[in-house]
Amino acid sequence: MKTDVLIIGGGIVGCAIAERLAREGIAACLVERDVVGGAATAASMGHLVVLDDDPEELSLSAYSCARWNELAASLPAAAEYRRIGTLWIARTEAELAEAERKRERLVAAGIAAERVSAAQLQVLEPALAATLVGGLRVPADAAIYPPVAAMWLAQRAIDAGARLRCGVAVEAIGDREVLLSDRSRIGARHIVVANGCAAPALLRGVPVRRRKGHLLITTRMQPAVHHQLIELGYMQSAHGTNTESVAFNVQPRATGQLLLGSTRQFDDHASEVTPRLLQRLVARATEYLPGLTQMTALRAWAGFRPATPDHRPLIGPWPSCDGVWLACGHEGLGVTTALGTADLLAAQLLGQELPFDAAPYAPARFAASSEHCHVV
Repeated sequence: MKTDVLIIGGGIVGCAIAERLAREGIAACLVERDVVGGAATAASMGHLVVLDDDPEELSLSAYSCARWNELAASLPAAAEYRRIGTLWIARTEAELAEAERKRERLVAAGIAAERVSAAQLQVLEPALAATLVGGLRVPADAAIYPPVAAMWLAQRAIDAGARLRCGVAVEAIGDREVLLSDRSRIGARHIVVANGCAAPALLRGVPVRRRKGHLLITTRMQPAVHHQLIELGYMQSAHGTNTESVAFNVQPRATGQLLLGSTRQFDDHASEVTPRLLQRLVARATEYLPGLTQMTALRAWAGFRPATPDHRPLIGPWPSCDGVWLACGHEGLGVTTALGTADLLAAQLLGQELPFDAAPYAPARFAASSEHCHVV
């Protein structure tokens, strides 16, 4: 069997790439070892949030959120796309000053954002603690249910001519072909590795590290929340180098439940939840939403984010393997940036005009530490 492009990994990034290439008339085959939209996609919160920790993150996330908004009317109801906006919460005057700097960066990039006083915060979100000093509202941010969105993208790819193989894993990458766990081979002019944390198992030297995270969802009828609520110190937690960190991050679901995050752990590869981290997650959340002390937790789970050393994804050709491309290392932004990743990768692969600068995401920035491909 042969194809033009073989995509390894049926998470939301791989599905977006398959859909984008299939719409271009490219013969694409998407291979997923388990189920479409599983693994990190299924374990994620589903934020579609413009982040601005650095100009590169802002460029990719802003472009991607705009693309999601373009698709919103076409998404199935089960994808639960909702433009609920984000409230970045300040607990101190120093964080309020950061909210203003954040507002300036977003507005300069064409993203609507407005400062919120303590009094306005109480009007917008009465369930928040009265001691909070204000924040920043970004009204265009949205939320989505990632597994359904991934399956929808995969189906769009199939409808445009792509092939999908589930329940079989890619065991090795060779010269313009891959070996599957059923011992069959698929030849391809281009191979796109979009399997997140599993990428280093196929390509030695890919600098992706597993970072464990916990989420918890409540039953219905919890304290009413209308926006995504995130503490202004969230990005310091997300991009920090500490072995463990916890930050306040709450998302109201379309079901009336609350999704609580989030934790980050290096060096814990067990899929089971860690009670100590869940306790810290809940304690952090109740500092901002005191009414959560009366909540009922329905379920908690852990997943793994694929992290890179500089917290930027790997999007582009892998220098040590001719014909091999990477689309991985998104850490907690895979859902937000899936469409931007697909557009950027497709433009490079097809020789089209780039939607934005590809250099900051080029895997070649880590080429010095890369080695050769596995040989089939």
